[in-house]
Amino acid sequence: MKRHLLVGTMGAKDKPAIDTGTDEVRSDVQLLNAGGIAYGIQTALNDLRKLDLVPDEIGIDLLILGALVYAADTRISRATEAQDGWTREIRIVTPVSDVAAWERARPIVMRALGFLSGDRWSIEFRKRPAGKERLAGTVPTPLLQTDLLGVNLFSGGLDSLIGAIDSLTKDEKPLLVSHAGEGAGSKAQYLCHAELKARFLKQRFEWVRLPMVFAHDLADGVGSETSTRARSFLFFAFGVAAGTALRRRFELKVPENGLIALNVPLDPLRLGALSTRTTHPFYMARWTELVAALGIDGSLANPYWAMTKGEMVEACTDKAFLLSIADKSISCSSPAKLRWAGQAQGHCGYCLPCLIRRASIPDGDPTEYYLTDMKRRALNSAEAEGVQVRSFQLAIARLRARPELAKVLIHKPGPLYDHDIDDQAEMAGVYARGLEEVGRLLDGVRTKPK
Repeated sequence: MKRHLLVGTMGAKDKPAIDTGTDEVRSDVQLLNAGGIAYGIQTALNDLRKLDLVPDEIGIDLLILGALVYAADTRISRATEAQDGWTREIRIVTPVSDVAAWERARPIVMRALGFLSGDRWSIEFRKRPAGKERLAGTVPTPLLQTDLLGVNLFSGGLDSLIGAIDSLTKDEKPLLVSHAGEGAGSKAQYLCHAELKARFLKQRFEWVRLPMVFAHDLADGVGSETSTRARSFLFFAFGVAAGTALRRRFELKVPENGLIALNVPLDPLRLGALSTRTTHPFYMARWTELVAALGIDGSLANPYWAMTKGEMVEACTDKAFLLSIADKSISCSSPAKLRWAGQAQGHCGYCLPCLIRRASIPDGDPTEYYLTDMKRRALNSAEAEGVQVRSFQLAIARLRARPELAKVLIHKPGPLYDHDIDDQAEMAGVYARGLEEVGRLLDGVRTKPK
C-alpha cells in the first residue's frame, strides 16, 4: 500500500528535484525519445501535420498530462497499492509551456480526475526545460485555415459510429480522433473507418489515432491495473489538442447514449468502483471549465445525452447503412475474455454494454454474440453470464414499481447541480426509457444462482 509519484521528464539532462514523501514511490516517465514525444504522441502529431494541422503548445501540454494520467491509471494496481483495494493516491508532476495558465486550471483538473476514477490525485506543474519551449514543431506557412469544422471522438463503438455517420450525412467535415490502445477496439476503428470512407466518398473528413501503450513495468515492482477508469481523460485530451490545431473555434463531439452517460448504479453495491463516469454530465461540465480556464477556443458536447441507445439507432441519419456495418463496431466491456472459451475477441452478449447494445437493435442486429440465445436456459446469476442480467432485472422491477424513483436515482453516480431542473427531468426520462429498452430484451430471460 503505497503512494505513487509520476514525474514527466524531457531529455537525459532533465532531472528535476522533487520533494518525495517517506511513503511515496517515485517513477520518472521519459516523455521524449529520438523521434520526438514518446508513447505514440509524436506519431499522432506527425499524422496531424500531414493534414496541415499543428496543435498549440497548451494542447501539447494537455496531451502530455493525459498520457501521464493514463500511465498512472493503467500501471498502478489498485489491488496492491490502495489502502482499501480501490482508492489510490497518485501525484503527477508534469512539464508545461505556461505554468501560470495551468495553475489556474489545476483545481478543475483535480476535481475532474477525482470524480472520474475515484482516486486521490495531486497534480503539479513545472516549466519545461530550456530548449523544449516548442514541441509541436514549426507552424506551416502560410498559415491557412483548414476546412475541417470540428472534432468527433471515434472509439470504434456503436455510439461513436452513429456520431460519425450523422456528422458525415450533415456534411459537418469532422476530424475523427481515436485512442489506439490495447484490445479489439483498435481493430473496430479500422473496420468502421474503412466502411465510412467507402460510403462517404464525397464528404470531407479525416481520421487520426493516438497509438499509446505503456510498458507494464513503468512503476517498478507494481502490477498493472485493468479498470482504466481514467482512460477518457486521455481521450478527451487528445480530442481537445487536435481541436486546437484546427485554428478556428471548434466543438469536440463525444457521442454517448444517455443511459451509459448517466450510468446509474443498477444496485447499491455498484456505487464507486463499479460505476464508471466516462461521459457523466458532471465530468463533461468540468471539461468545459478546463477548456475555458486554459483559454482554448473550443467546447465539448454530447449530442445524444438525452437519447437511449435504441433512440440513437432509430434516429441515425442513415439507419440502413448503420445496420449493415454495425457488426464492425465493438461495444463489449472486455472482448478479450472470450479467449478462455477458445473464441476470437468479440461480444460476449451478457456484459452491461452488450445488453444495452442488444436492446438497441431488437431487429436486424448483425452482431455475433457469444451468448446467442439468452432464453434457452436459466442464466447463472452468480457467474458473469448472469450478473448484469439479474442486476438489470432488479433495477427494472424497482423502477416499474416506483417510477418516481428515476428523479432520485440519476443523482447516485454523482452531482448534477451544473444542470437546471428541465435538464434533470430529461435525464430521469432517458434513464427510465433506457431501462425499459433493456427490459424488453430481457422479457422471458430467466436467472438463478447455481
